Amino acid sequence: MTDTQLKVRLDKWLWAARFFKTRALAKQAIEGGKVHYNGTRAKVSKAVEVGAMLQIRQGFDEKVIEVLKLSDQRRGAPEAALLYSETEQSQAKRELAAEQRKAQRAAQAPERGRPTKKDRRRIRDFKDAHGN
Repeated sequence: MTDTQLKVRLDKWLWAARFFKTRALAKQAIEGGKVHYNGTRAKVSKAVEVGAMLQIRQGFDEKVIEVLKLSDQRRGAPEAALLYSETEQSQAKRELAAEQRKAQRAAQAPERGRPTKKDRRRIRDFKDAHGN
């Protein structure tokens, strides 16, 4: 079957393009409003067309992609990457957001976690010296 004759559901295409590990996760994302088809919320059974624009939100990232090919079979990542192309603006926006998150984490003081053996000794000595 050629791309023009093939009818592929949105959840199945997202799974085949490796955006989600399972069709159930793809379905959950679509129903949760995390996937928009040509600017509007879509249903799981929406038939995907070549040239359609999809907005996909995964965690902190939001990707805007164009559908280049249709497939209902999940293949390797290099083949799945040929099914779509991400827009330049989307890539730049994601990279900028990632840099901002990284800078924000670097600005925060790292969490210490549990006291070390040396820290516990110092706490015990301090309490003994101050009558607690």
